[in-house]
Amino acid sequence: MTGVLVLAGTPIGDVADAPPRLITELASADVIAAEDTRRLRRLTQALDVQPAGRVLSYFEGNEVGRTPELVEALVGGARVLLVTDAGMPSVSDPGYRLVAAAVAAGIKVTAVPGPSAVLTALALSALPVDRFTFEGFLPRKAGDRSRALAEVAAEPRTMVFFEAPHRIAETLAAMAQAFGAERPAAVCRELTKTYEEVKRGPIGELADWAAEGVRGEITVVVAGAPPAAPQQLTAAELAARVAAREAAGERRKEAIAAVALALGLPKREVFDAVVEAKHTP
Repeated sequence: MTGVLVLAGTPIGDVADAPPRLITELASADVIAAEDTRRLRRLTQALDVQPAGRVLSYFEGNEVGRTPELVEALVGGARVLLVTDAGMPSVSDPGYRLVAAAVAAGIKVTAVPGPSAVLTALALSALPVDRFTFEGFLPRKAGDRSRALAEVAAEPRTMVFFEAPHRIAETLAAMAQAFGAERPAAVCRELTKTYEEVKRGPIGELADWAAEGVRGEITVVVAGAPPAAPQQLTAAELAARVAAREAAGERRKEAIAAVALALGLPKREVFDAVVEAKHTP
C-alpha cells in the first residue's frame, strides 16, 4: 500500500494561526520534510508537539536530489509531511517537484490548508480582489526585472508580488516607472506579526517611503491597469474601418458591431459615422 504526501500550510507570523490538523500531522507523520529544520523545531516547540517521524531538510538547494528519496518512502507506504518556513508549500516555496513526482508515481497528495500571505495581503490592500494574479518574486537583475514588469504593465487584474526587504525600494521604483507613479498599491510588511504594517498609496509615494529602509517579510499588491481610453477616430476613419470589413465579406451590421467592440464605442456612434460618410461628397 502506497503512502500519502501531505502539504501543510504553516503560520506566516502568529503561531496561534496554526490549524489543529497541522499539530496532528506533525505528531503522526512518518517523515517530515522541512525547508528549514531549525524553524521547524521552533514551530513544534511553540505548538508543544513532539514529531514522531524522521525529519529531513528539503529546500531549494537539495530539492532535486532529495525528491527521489521521499518518493521512495511514499511508495513504501510512508506518510510524508512537507512544510516550508511560512505559508503553503510550492507557492514560491519548495514543493512543486515533489508533488509532480508523487503524482507521476501514483501517490495520493493532500493538503492541510493554512495561512496565506497572498490572500491576507489582498484582503488588507483595499484594492479590487474579485480577480487577481500572483506574480511571485521578480527577477533580481534590473534589466530582467524591468522586462518582467513591462510584460504585466497592461494586466487588468490586481497583482500580488513577493519581495525581499533589501530590494523593495528599487522594485517599487521600477514599478513606478513601468506602471506609472500614480498606480495604487499596498506594501504589506510582517503580516500577522508584532510589527505588522500596511502602507497604501500611489506606487511613487511608496517608493519614496521604502527608500528610507524597510524590514521584514514583504508582500506587494498593485492595482490592475485601468481600462484604455476609447481610441479617438474621425467619422471618416470609422467608416473606413467598417468598409474594410465589408470588403472582406462581413455584412454591414456585423462590421459596425465589430468595429464598435474593438474601439470600445457605442454601435450607434459607428453607425452614424457610416451614414455621415455615405452622404459626404
